[in-house]
Amino acid sequence: MIGPPGSGKSMLANRLPGLLPPMSEEEALESATILSVSNQAFKHELWRKRPFRNTHHTASAAALVGGGSNPMPGEISLAHNGILFLDELPEFDRRVLEVLREPLENAEVTISRATRQSVFPARFQLITAINPCPCGYLGDTHGKSCHCTEDQVRRYRGRISGPLLDRIDMHIEVPRQPLEMISNQTANDEESSSDARARVAQARALQLERNGCTNSALQGHALEHLCRPDNEGQRLLHRAMDQLDLSARAYHRILRLARTIADLGQCDAISASHIGEAIGYRRLDRES
Repeated sequence: MIGPPGSGKSMLANRLPGLLPPMSEEEALESATILSVSNQAFKHELWRKRPFRNTHHTASAAALVGGGSNPMPGEISLAHNGILFLDELPEFDRRVLEVLREPLENAEVTISRATRQSVFPARFQLITAINPCPCGYLGDTHGKSCHCTEDQVRRYRGRISGPLLDRIDMHIEVPRQPLEMISNQTANDEESSSDARARVAQARALQLERNGCTNSALQGHALEHLCRPDNEGQRLLHRAMDQLDLSARAYHRILRLARTIADLGQCDAISASHIGEAIGYRRLDRES
């Protein structure tokens, strides 16, 4: 999420667990087991609650992936089956962020020591928040003016590597909302959180029935077969690949995201509109 200070990025991240589908018995046991072997004891009130880990930007690589002479799970394993939230992403040490690349691909972390090797699960949703520039007000039409130079903005965003950004499915803008929208508590034409959660649960159940896994886990032939768009959508995707110079990884991530957008809309086929929406979420690719 990209937006100025106070636009609601952290609030949105904290609300996201409320939209996720309930944990299965197997997922709850996995998360409870990880907590039990960590230095954080499992608490009964956390049973079947999806983890939400809010990690400070001063965290070390060992704090994220785990470590120690007797290997213990880190933040990314404690977020297994839940959410890992990294606020102020460019403020993290770049070398610390790079350790996220392998877990995001393989959904597990391997910690090797001289006498032993430990493997911890790490299937989590990574949610990050960044300001658009060092001062935070680039493009803010309802707040202060930005005084950052183009070079300062480029160096600020350059703290996040291209390979890591490539592994993040959605880059979305969170603009500051005008006062009249914030103070309007009577709008009844918007989808409620309970309705949104029901749609998410329905889409997830559909994926598990059709794929045997969620869309994010689709690979190889299953990905090409189940995420094939219509002809117009295929042409749109190929045009975006050429114009935005997207990687093969981004290509497959767009397909998975478009499949999920179609599932949320209860559509069997992936159309050009689904592909277009998925491409539109990759804002940082469009700006590069």
